[in-house]
Amino acid sequence: MLIQCTKKLLNELKIKPSPSNEERTLFSWHANLLTVARRKTLVLMNDSNRYVIILHGLKAKDFKKLDELIIQAISEVFRAENIKEDVIKSFLSQSKEMTFTTTKDRTTVARLNKACDHTFFYERELTQESLYQTTASKGASRLIVGDGKNDYIRPNEGLYSDLEEWLEGSIFNSDAVVLHVTLELENHHVWRKIVVPKNITFPDLHEVLQTTFGWQDSHLHEFHIYASKPFDLAKLSREERRKPLVNLVCSKEAFGYDYGIPMKMETEEKLSDYLPAEITYTYDLGDDWKHHIVVEEMIDDYDVNYPVCLAGEGDAPPEDVGGEPGYDEFLATIADRMNPDYEHMRSWGIRQGYEEFSIEMVNRRLKNV
Repeated sequence: MLIQCTKKLLNELKIKPSPSNEERTLFSWHANLLTVARRKTLVLMNDSNRYVIILHGLKAKDFKKLDELIIQAISEVFRAENIKEDVIKSFLSQSKEMTFTTTKDRTTVARLNKACDHTFFYERELTQESLYQTTASKGASRLIVGDGKNDYIRPNEGLYSDLEEWLEGSIFNSDAVVLHVTLELENHHVWRKIVVPKNITFPDLHEVLQTTFGWQDSHLHEFHIYASKPFDLAKLSREERRKPLVNLVCSKEAFGYDYGIPMKMETEEKLSDYLPAEITYTYDLGDDWKHHIVVEEMIDDYDVNYPVCLAGEGDAPPEDVGGEPGYDEFLATIADRMNPDYEHMRSWGIRQGYEEFSIEMVNRRLKNV
């Protein structure tokens, strides 16, 4: 594997660049070192497809084993893309020897700079829990980039195409689950049926639910996991059956509250580790929007790596509307053109992301989650 480094990165590595060897562009990367949120951040960009991989929070000792960390980062991000383990192994088997050299040309450096810009765009997604920034890497690799005169690409789609061409076959895991998600409201029927890769992480599931229901990700959220068949319910008391098995949270501040339920950060948790189960997803702990999630079906021949909305009904409330009573008042106002607050409330709803449910629009957005 060829890692073509900026001068700043070579200085940090304290190594003399090796002579540049010709390498297939799929196994060749350009790399730069940034400071993001006061932490050292490595940005890798694939020369063939411009896919971006980000390592954040590097310390001096990490640069002594950067080759190992890069291999692990590629593995973690590819896994987050739902790429098969044997595909990852095949890719990394071509990358056992790593050569650090200088950058190739001005055009590629300009493309690397764009990848760095996209890294800053996803700064809020960078986590301190791990060096390997799977969420930010996936997000940065889904942004459209220029590829010559009047030509544009998405790096993630380029990566998939390159891997499929190289291996002449499917590259994605085929296991998926169909989830029926109901927004718990007394006066409105709002639900979605979605199919997601089985090994999706809970942060990614959160993003899927945000996209599917049209939320704006402006508030905290959490998951509660409940026992469901075929858990051994006979060994659980009636009180234990009603009590969540675990509470997955998105903020460390949640650990300051003890509700007598085991609590974990959602960061590295995967849906597959808790199946079968029933799940409650709560978004906005003020308005308290609860979504009841039930697994309807397991699929073993899913051929893409992104979620798909299969069906749905009803419009989700706008952000900060004040719970269901506020939503009822909002709907009554925008249904009455004679109401003096009609125009104001209608404009406010649009600013808050309120829109009619469109399965076509949802699926267009889910493809890039």
